[in-house]
Amino acid sequence: MANRPTIEKSSPQAGSKRSKLNLRFILSEIDLTFFGLVVLLTVFGLLMMFSASFAASMQEHGDSYYIIKRQLLCAIIGFVAMFFASYLDYNFFFNTKIAYFFFGVSLVTCIYTALWGIEVADAKRWIKIPKVGVTFQPSEMLKIAFIVIFAYILSVNFQKFEKKPYYIYIPFYITFGLVFIVLLMQRHMSAVMLFTIIGVAMLFASGMSRKRFWQFMMVSAFLGLIALLVLFVVKGGGKFSYIITRYKAWKNPMADTSDTTHQTYESLLAIGSGGWFGLGFGESRQKYLYLPESQNDFIFAIICEELGFAGGLVVVLLFVLFILKGFQIATSARDRFGMLVATGITIQIGIQALLNIMVATNGFPNTGVALPFFSAGGTAIILQMFEMGIMLSISRQTIKRGTKKKKAQEKATAQKPAEA
Repeated sequence: MANRPTIEKSSPQAGSKRSKLNLRFILSEIDLTFFGLVVLLTVFGLLMMFSASFAASMQEHGDSYYIIKRQLLCAIIGFVAMFFASYLDYNFFFNTKIAYFFFGVSLVTCIYTALWGIEVADAKRWIKIPKVGVTFQPSEMLKIAFIVIFAYILSVNFQKFEKKPYYIYIPFYITFGLVFIVLLMQRHMSAVMLFTIIGVAMLFASGMSRKRFWQFMMVSAFLGLIALLVLFVVKGGGKFSYIITRYKAWKNPMADTSDTTHQTYESLLAIGSGGWFGLGFGESRQKYLYLPESQNDFIFAIICEELGFAGGLVVVLLFVLFILKGFQIATSARDRFGMLVATGITIQIGIQALLNIMVATNGFPNTGVALPFFSAGGTAIILQMFEMGIMLSISRQTIKRGTKKKKAQEKATAQKPAEA
């Protein structure tokens, strides 16, 4: 009888080894500290958002799990986007056509939203994707596009704008002017403030001289003052008069607890009732439709009510660690573009967290800024995770450079005895 060809079967040990190699490939040259912080913030955020959204989800959708199911799905998509972006060389965006195309698409989408988007509380910030039935907030995409285009402008023109300031003045004011107009159309003043802070921080980190920086700031402050005078004095505020109302509510949160100061008052009640260690996970009383947007803008109040001062402090510390690690990635970046992109993303997440926490504790007028990784919002979590992928890509290039340098040194050291 003819000999049959033998078929080699892989042993369980070989399969296990292959899995380990695959896992090693996925986690190779990845900043595990930053990655761990992102995972911790996301998981903690999902747990607290589920607790905070339970009652609102039941009232609005007839399903207590509706909001958390959508958020969990978006978080999974976000993790996929993060891993994709982490293996994509961030210098992919360091290209004139790509950078401006990405910015242009974001602007056009925001303009479309301002004209034909879904209106909520006199503001149009969302669009509904036909046949899919999901909503999308283009201003979240515009944040990434603005960081990329401004980092590109600062990197390309860095050698020029010290002697010729218009190399930065003109591109920046055109870019920011377009963003400002689009966000005004959406009645999104909190985003205007956020974009301003991101732009100034990136400008400060770019390496320009103090003299040039303060000149730029003085010109910008003058132009900003003119814009405010036109908006509130010449045109009387119009649909932006709500800003004055919110300022008055901030000054006296007890003034009109049934109307203008209702959210702030209920938020302070939630925080105060939590005490040092809270009422327990899931035991919030304010989330039962007493505190509006408990799963979104005021989720920090629910965290403090359920987990107390200790829980709120943990959230603050996690964001502080995130910011410190983000700046470490920025300072270690292999080029100016990577450094500026990492700085912009870190500032964006950090300032959003700061503003949200300050609003919940009445340390700042109500802005409508969400708490990153915690507040409900599919667009936000997906794009934030994509940004985290960009951060991991920047750190990955740094780690690769360090690994190559170490190997070269080891090789040189090994060759010395042979030469001797």
